[in-house]
Parts: sequence; C-alpha cells; structure tokens
Amino acid sequence: MIPELWTCIFSALFFYVHGAKLPEPEVKIEVLYKPFLCHRKSKYGDILLVHYEGFLESNGTMFHSSRHHGDKNPVWFTLGIREVIKGWDKGLQGMCAGEKRKLTVPPALAYGKEGKGKIPPESTLIFDIEIMEIRNGPRSHESFQEMDLNDDWKLSKAEVKEYLRKEFERHGYAANDTHHEVMVEDIFQKEDEDNDGFISAREFTYKHDEL
Repeated sequence: MIPELWTCIFSALFFYVHGAKLPEPEVKIEVLYKPFLCHRKSKYGDILLVHYEGFLESNGTMFHSSRHHGDKNPVWFTLGIREVIKGWDKGLQGMCAGEKRKLTVPPALAYGKEGKGKIPPESTLIFDIEIMEIRNGPRSHESFQEMDLNDDWKLSKAEVKEYLRKEFERHGYAANDTHHEVMVEDIFQKEDEDNDGFISAREFTYKHDEL
C-alpha cells in the first residue's frame, strides 16, 4: 500500500532497427459517452478506477468482464507504469470520470505472440471501458503539494511522516510513530539525491516527469 508511493518506477521503451526508431502501433479510440462536466482528465501517474469488458476481435468472444466475473468490482491501477497492457496506458489518457471508451488494441500493445489465458497469441482485443474515479498518483504534483505543508517546495521528514500518518488512518490502520520513522528514513535514503535533508519537488516528481 504505502510503500508503493515510493517504489513506482516509470520507464519509456524505445525500439530501434538499424539505427531508426520503429513506429509503435496505434490504439483505435472511440468515445462512447462523455459527461457534460469534466473537472479533470486522466494523465500518466493518475490512479484510475475502471469497469471494463474485453472481447476478441476475431469472433467477438468476451474473455473478461469486471462487472460479471470475479468479485464484480471495478479495478484500480496506475496509468502509465505498465501495470496494465500498453494499449490501456495509451488509450485511457485524457479521459473524464464517467467517460466510456471503446479501445481496439493490436497484439503488440496487448499480449503479443504469447497470448494469455483465454486470449490466443497475436490477438487484437476490444475493450469497453468506463472510468469510475480518478485520483492523484504517487508522483503527481498534486500529491507533492498535499504533502508540502508550509509551501516551501520541499518536503521535510516531519512533513513526510505526517503524510504517512494520515494515509494509514485513511486506510483504517492505526498510526505507528516508530514504524513511520523507519519508513521516513528509508524514503529519504532513496529520494533525497543531494542529501540536504529535504526532498525537492524535482526529486519527488522526476521519475513521473520522465514519461
């Protein structure tokens, strides 16, 4: 849970053939519904809650539905860090909460030559996806501002510890000062690149901004 705030590593993959960049296949995006009011749009680093149905383009077979299979609950994931197939990372940018899209995802942006479970190799997939909720991700500027209690554009150990305390309580866990202090020391060891005792806005958002 909380450690994920500091272990998300964002990467961009580039492919070259004889020194030339190989163009990536595209996701076909169809907007099925868009709400009249849109307070924010999804971007890389945001945490999204979605309901979805997935179909094989070849014969229309549904291979999964979050509404009808499993626990029938929507799914949380972070956009842009390869928690989901690349077709989702590409096709779910710029969406509003309540918006519905149909994505047609080529094999290279789905499960490729290997396939997965009910999905045969080299399958083009179709998804009907609805975003239920959008939250700030672990590396967003909004999250940094929430943690930066005195608005000095850097995080002290006390500010990070207070943020951890609030997050634990928000998720129903009792605050534990000793545990939090250990976590803070680990966080600063990894994030405070210049060892000045603070995590700057650049140090906090750097991995996020690489996308």
